[in-house]
Amino acid sequence: MATVALSEANFNETIENNSIVIIDFWAPWCGPCKQFGPIYEKVSEEYSDIVFGKVNTEEEQALAGHFQIRSIPTTIILKENIAVFQQPGVMPEEGLKDVIKQVQELDMDMVRKEVEKQQAAEKAE
Repeated sequence: MATVALSEANFNETIENNSIVIIDFWAPWCGPCKQFGPIYEKVSEEYSDIVFGKVNTEEEQALAGHFQIRSIPTTIILKENIAVFQQPGVMPEEGLKDVIKQVQELDMDMVRKEVEKQQAAEKAE
């Protein structure tokens, strides 16, 4: 599956209707983004069950702000609507595939319990 341009208009629907969504936050003027783009596109062709989205931070500043994007490119992976991975910078092809494999194997029941614990601790403070 090729990459999908994500915007505020289609973002929520995309993450709610797909188990795993990988997002590349980028900008047209960004040199490292231009370097990472072809790697991201190539890897996206190998995973038909995963949505690979791209967010142009120039056009979608609200989405970039929501995820507190401070440098680009930044890759974020959502599994079952929970952000389970976030990393700025260019990732090599094998590194991206390795992270995808780890995300596919994640026990989301355990992740949800961890999120609940963190939220409870934050409320207690």
